[in-house]
Amino acid sequence: MSSLFEQLLRRRALSFAVAMAGALMVVFAWPALTQADDLIYTARVSHVFDGDTLWVRPSDGGRTRKLRIEGIDAPEICQEGGVAARDALRQRLSGQTVTVHEHRRDTYGRPLVDVALGDEDIAAWMVRQGWAWSYRWHNDPGPFAPEEAVARSRKRGIFGEAAAEEPRDFRRRHGPCQRG
Repeated sequence: MSSLFEQLLRRRALSFAVAMAGALMVVFAWPALTQADDLIYTARVSHVFDGDTLWVRPSDGGRTRKLRIEGIDAPEICQEGGVAARDALRQRLSGQTVTVHEHRRDTYGRPLVDVALGDEDIAAWMVRQGWAWSYRWHNDPGPFAPEEAVARSRKRGIFGEAAAEEPRDFRRRHGPCQRG
């Protein structure tokens, strides 16, 4: 299991280095991204909200945690492809025991995590299946650019639509989805 997380950390480190080329960004962002208090645990998936957000209950007990999968951006639930992305992740993970690696928190306070089902990185799987984009930052294509290129070339999932809109552009134009 550690070799999978080591591969993920190397991939994210390379992506990070490209994205954070500016000296000020490195000075201010690096400490937040390399915290010594990273947390790794097993948990059962209890709920999948959308293609990159889920709730888990840690195997050693404790309350349910809301998590955001790091490195990907899935369609918003009210966006075309959003329900299909959620359903793909739900079918893959609901009730499953996964390994979670919490890194840091996003602007909404959710832990940003790597999730593995056995030896499989779920973020890479979502992008490879065409249900999420590799998360881009400035000119960096993100940690899952190769998986996204394959999904695009095979027209999988959201990439089967020529006009698939990245979630950040969708949110900019429409705002957040209304809760119903």
